[in-house]
Amino acid sequence: MSTPNQTEDQPRLLVALQDLDQMIREVEDKETSAELEAMGFSLDGVEKIREAREKICSRIKPQLLNRYQRVARNLDRTVVPVVNELCTGCFAKVPTSFRYEKGAVLTCENCGRMLYFT
Repeated sequence: MSTPNQTEDQPRLLVALQDLDQMIREVEDKETSAELEAMGFSLDGVEKIREAREKICSRIKPQLLNRYQRVARNLDRTVVPVVNELCTGCFAKVPTSFRYEKGAVLTCENCGRMLYFT
């Protein structure tokens, strides 16, 4: 298992993790997986998705991964961008005191989602 690289784009890794988690949830949900199979999608390969998830987890800083896991228990969309100074999860205005640093991951004071700036 590799250690997180301080220069890696942590928000990008968190969004990728969120996407993989969503794919795994869809495959594990019997109703959704039946619909996907009826549309012609193959659901083979969930193990490869789990492996990719583990690789991504190993590249995320432990404190961010822990926060992601806590928030993900309650919300489907855990990591969202800030657009026009709004949290795109709950559309609350992000305080101007938040620092708009590329690569920073903050927490929405309203909904608790993890925020990143584009």
